[in-house]
Amino acid sequence: MKKEFALFIVCMFSGYLFAGDSNPYKPDNTAPHRLKDYKLSWNDEFNINGKPDSKNWKYENGLQRNHELQWYQKENTSCKGGVLRIEGRREKFANPRYDKGSNDWKKSCDSINYTSSSINSEGIHSWLYGRFEIRARIPAVKGSWPAIWTLGVDQPWPSNGEIDMMEFYQINGIPSILANAAWGTGRQYIAKWDGSNLALTHFTGKDKYWAEKFHIWRMDWDKDFVRLYLDDELLNEIDLSQTINPDGFNPFHQAHYILLNLALGGDNGGDPSQTVFPIVYEIDYVRVYQK
Repeated sequence: MKKEFALFIVCMFSGYLFAGDSNPYKPDNTAPHRLKDYKLSWNDEFNINGKPDSKNWKYENGLQRNHELQWYQKENTSCKGGVLRIEGRREKFANPRYDKGSNDWKKSCDSINYTSSSINSEGIHSWLYGRFEIRARIPAVKGSWPAIWTLGVDQPWPSNGEIDMMEFYQINGIPSILANAAWGTGRQYIAKWDGSNLALTHFTGKDKYWAEKFHIWRMDWDKDFVRLYLDDELLNEIDLSQTINPDGFNPFHQAHYILLNLALGGDNGGDPSQTVFPIVYEIDYVRVYQK
């Protein structure tokens, strides 16, 4: 009886030590925490096996933007062990949309050399203001361009507004973490940016195992500001009195939906040709709290 009681005390003590203090190397399987003055509006913990819930997410397909190299397909997305996995792969096949002589970059290349996945909540879930928390582990390698971002539901890009809670890629050869917002200029496809970036060494200099761990990207968004954080460190503060399109529309005073994707190469991702594949981007959960 004494041994059983002692074991019980050890287990209770261990639970006390680690309750709410998740292992940074593993998924956090605890319930969403409570926040003062907020309620949990929506969340996905990815606690299923197989594809992400179609009631929450839909897929992009094919070549999409920024001259990126990957062909987006749902086959590269899966949920297992409480984590959403987006896998970048090196695999070659003929571009099914190839059109010889086309001026469209999506059709002018005859072959695809990489695949990945991109999911979003467009037309399913969108939110105006709140606290957004995403716990993720990113592949911090050359050619990798993982992102957590939002887009406004009304008007074309960039007049609809874009918020990049997280981007990772190399800037002038320096691996960097970015936190940005963009809005319209009155010129098609030309955005005005409020951007911030920090060299990855800002984080790995303090923790050499940083890239092996999950981290929490957070957005606090109200009618006045968008504030973007990484593990409680403020990366960027966007003053929404300055984010007005030429037509007077403020795209950050409308609802936005979430996108999660792993791009490869392209305008910003860098050359992935010497990178070891597959590479994996893991998202532990997405949580949206509102006042």
